[in-house]
Amino acid sequence: MSILFISDLHLSAQTPAITRRFFAFLEGEARAAGELYILGDLFEAWLGDDAIDDPGEPLAANVLAALRAFTEAGGRLGILPGNRDFLLGDDFARRAGAALLADPTLLNTASGPLLLAHGDALCTADGDYQQFRRQVRDPVWRHAFLRRPLQERRALAAGLREQSETVKRDKSSELMDVTDAATIELLRAYGLPTLIHGHTHRPATHTLSVDGQTVERWVLADWTTARGEYVRYDAGRLSRHALD
Repeated sequence: MSILFISDLHLSAQTPAITRRFFAFLEGEARAAGELYILGDLFEAWLGDDAIDDPGEPLAANVLAALRAFTEAGGRLGILPGNRDFLLGDDFARRAGAALLADPTLLNTASGPLLLAHGDALCTADGDYQQFRRQVRDPVWRHAFLRRPLQERRALAAGLREQSETVKRDKSSELMDVTDAATIELLRAYGLPTLIHGHTHRPATHTLSVDGQTVERWVLADWTTARGEYVRYDAGRLSRHALD
């Protein structure tokens, strides 16, 4: 059995082609592999698990049905929330037949551990973003936000996205990238495993020298600017693959 990793699909009603591509991937490459991990930002926005049953927005229900079909066919699925869909919860995971993963999560394999993360927590040079990240992940903030009516949450999220896009235009890509210092601290905390993450939309394979040991950092590709890509782990080896 192979293990596949993807992230940053940013599914929304405005990107139906990406959604169709994802459904084909679930029925094809993912089902053939048997195990799939989605490392954040499956959705462009997620306002709470009650959005699944909103008749006015069928995307959530359609994605859930596709994920459920994958797991009911025998596939193993892990979902790690990202910065866009950090409100994904236990109800969504249960109905999808998936495991909802903490960030980070250490995945033990027969050939050694892999450390899975979304990646935004490692962008420590961007202090404003890290402050916002701490705020929206606070349990008190989360509880208060989810108590609001869904339509109100939708309006608030639209305003936050607009504000975020405005702020990002004034930031360099280097400021919004992960830092070596944060990465090395995380790797040391988990015993220097290979790290796989998304978030930055800058797919690459990096090597770091940490305490005399060479460690790899695999950055997953987003699906918003190209046909999409996944990383495969098979027999102790990682490799990149473009979608058919």
